[in-house]
Amino acid sequence: MKKAANQPLYAVDEALLERIKASLDDDKALDIVTIPLEGRSSLADALVIATGTSSRHVASIADHLARKLKDAGYGTRPVNGAQQGDWVLVDAGDVIVHIFRAEVRDYYDLEGMWSVDEPKRSRA
Repeated sequence: MKKAANQPLYAVDEALLERIKASLDDDKALDIVTIPLEGRSSLADALVIATGTSSRHVASIADHLARKLKDAGYGTRPVNGAQQGDWVLVDAGDVIVHIFRAEVRDYYDLEGMWSVDEPKRSRA
């Protein structure tokens, strides 16, 4: 199938992305950032990065997200790191979700690794 001239090479599943962001927002995740990976990675079409206020909050956000995705028909989603709660990864297929505690997010700086052209978040 040939790609139309005005369409991106990869198309992010917008419904999935909006469902993920709504779940994170409902669970009071902070600093939610979406990084498009179109043409940059074969792993996923986008990364979503968010912050929780504690290890328990991070694990809870991830658990709720995985449950909501399953209930919406996306199947069982792999969740890694929930026992420690410092950095939890939810593999939603086309979108990979990283949920961090604030200190861990700053340390690994995924936004910087993927060269996001946004100003550095300030922690007040």
